[in-house]
Amino acid sequence: MKGSFVIGKWFGDRQLNFLLGVNVLVVIVAVWLSHGQFVDIDNLQSMGSQLPEVGLLALGIMLSMLSGNGGIDLSGVGLANLAGMIAALVVPKWVSGDDAPVLYTTLFCVIVVAMGLLGGLINGLVIARLRLTPILCTLGTQLVFTGFAVALSNGASVHVDYVEPLADIGNGAVFQVPISFCIFIAAVILLGWLLKRTPFGLRLYLMGTNQRAAFYAGIGRERMLIATYTMCGLLASLAGLVSVSHTLSAKWDYGSSYLLIAILIAVMGGVNPAGGYGRIVCVFFAATVLQLLSSLFNLLGVSQFFGDCTWGFLLLVSLAFADGEQLHAIFTFGRAGTAQRAPDGKRGSGKASG
Repeated sequence: MKGSFVIGKWFGDRQLNFLLGVNVLVVIVAVWLSHGQFVDIDNLQSMGSQLPEVGLLALGIMLSMLSGNGGIDLSGVGLANLAGMIAALVVPKWVSGDDAPVLYTTLFCVIVVAMGLLGGLINGLVIARLRLTPILCTLGTQLVFTGFAVALSNGASVHVDYVEPLADIGNGAVFQVPISFCIFIAAVILLGWLLKRTPFGLRLYLMGTNQRAAFYAGIGRERMLIATYTMCGLLASLAGLVSVSHTLSAKWDYGSSYLLIAILIAVMGGVNPAGGYGRIVCVFFAATVLQLLSSLFNLLGVSQFFGDCTWGFLLLVSLAFADGEQLHAIFTFGRAGTAQRAPDGKRGSGKASG
């Protein structure tokens, strides 16, 4: 019974069905147009190694959107570049990659992740304590992070020495699966568990749905915002680690188009920009759609401008196929959470379904 319920729930989601259908359709068309070259192991590995950079940023966009109140983290790309650049500048001064490659790689990863956490914490503190609109606040911190990166590098690219364990993060594979793709899948699974199975996820969805109801439920807005944007910073730093280890360089303007693509992935995945609704499985399949299309266009030599038009068209179609019933249920719950006081002077309570 439980298995059939889960299957019915999956296939009852119009957004998920749409994204699965588009993925299958793109693969079929790509295999036909490329005469089977599209599913060659080298091309599949190439797609798997490219997807995590923008996919991890899209997960951060999803988290910030779920928090509601115009929540969106625009600083991800700038923070990713800054974190990778600081590690590339600092680590060689402390450790030699030739003498201690494992220590070099470990220290590099620690610094990148620490910078991501620090940048995300700054975003969260400013948004929560000063009550700034997230989209404007993170636009400002995006410029600050980018400015620091330009100042540290004088606008030039910072070279990263080839150290095998570090290079393997962006270019290596385990059982023919790119390591960077494994990192992305691990992030998807952990974030999905966090949002669905923990009190943090329930509080985040409730806060995004109706902040007044979340307040009366005793959910600390400041703590939630700080934790959410700190996790966004962590995801951005992982994207920065993957990009630096993949290209063995760090530059302040690397992936300048990734921000808009990450937002597109989140919206295509059905995440409500107003907050309170979004499924990580849909975001994952939205990311794969864009990666499949991008790889197909590259394989066929199609202009990137045509790719931009295609992504815009897919965005409009995905919005048209959005599951209106789920959004209606969310807003209905939000209105119920702001009900008037009962005649006995006590506030009514509501419960969100799992």
